[in-house]
Amino acid sequence: MKLIETIEELEGHYGAVSTPARNKVLPRITPLYRAYIEASPFCALASVGPEGLDCSPRGDDGPVVDIVSDTRLALPDRMGNNRIDTLRNILRDPRVSLMFLIPGSGTVMRVNGRASLTADPAVLERYVVKKKPPRTVMFVDVDEVYFQCAKSVVRSKLWSGGHVDVATLPTVGEMIEAVAEEFNAAEYDEAWPARAQETLW
Repeated sequence: MKLIETIEELEGHYGAVSTPARNKVLPRITPLYRAYIEASPFCALASVGPEGLDCSPRGDDGPVVDIVSDTRLALPDRMGNNRIDTLRNILRDPRVSLMFLIPGSGTVMRVNGRASLTADPAVLERYVVKKKPPRTVMFVDVDEVYFQCAKSVVRSKLWSGGHVDVATLPTVGEMIEAVAEEFNAAEYDEAWPARAQETLW
């Protein structure tokens, strides 16, 4: 098998970038781009650090980010598992990429930029939900923002459902039990719905 090993080979294989694909990349959030980002309750957040790459799901009840200005986003960090892989990465390498999904829409919005973190109480207070402040707030200074063609979402039938019967998949408890000693999957799975509701924020 022959591998593609140079940028020249890769670009020669795919051909030129179309004018619309080139022109859609902007250094700021336009009013129309803003409409999509504000409609998104979920994004995937990618970062890189000395230990490697990380891609973390982020979601909220309403917009997942706050658009502070046309070049800055704020992303509150809600309750989680305290692994803080993404946050560790950001302190060593601030480059991040966010991919926003809007339920029902094929259009995907993407933001690349540089992140910083704060636990300043005055900032956390702005993002309190159900009387609970986030643990930290991440600011993302935008380097580029653009929308992605809807083909991947259309091909995957992402919003049409019916892909798989989730009852046929292993539960989270079962996956943990398979790799951990003295762990009770049934007890974990039974308690999870109530625990999740208590710790969403």
